[in-house]
Amino acid sequence: MNTTINILAQAAESGGKSGSSSLFGSPIVMMILMFVIFWVILIRPQQKQRKALAAKQAALKKGDKVVTIGGMHATVNAISETTVSLKLSEGTFVKYDKTAIASVIPSGAKTDNDQISNDDSKG
Repeated sequence: MNTTINILAQAAESGGKSGSSSLFGSPIVMMILMFVIFWVILIRPQQKQRKALAAKQAALKKGDKVVTIGGMHATVNAISETTVSLKLSEGTFVKYDKTAIASVIPSGAKTDNDQISNDDSKG
């Protein structure tokens, strides 16, 4: 282990004395490179997801099945500019902000509510 540390120390000393520093040895270049990697891996995908969700929220229409950020499954009953009225069950309506819609369930997809109501009608 001591030999490894000695070899690394000698390499660091010889690198500093040579006067020619590599492009990636500069702290500024490394910081810029880290920022670019951070942007590509974390920030850009999150922006794409946010835009896709905003487009889905803007395209809501009556009858769409949605899931709220709280996990509540409902059907869209009415829509205003910033709010949406959701139908939870017969005669039960709640008003939510459009931004509280986490996802829109495709029309052909079966939900848990559909499965429960089908089971109730059989029994």
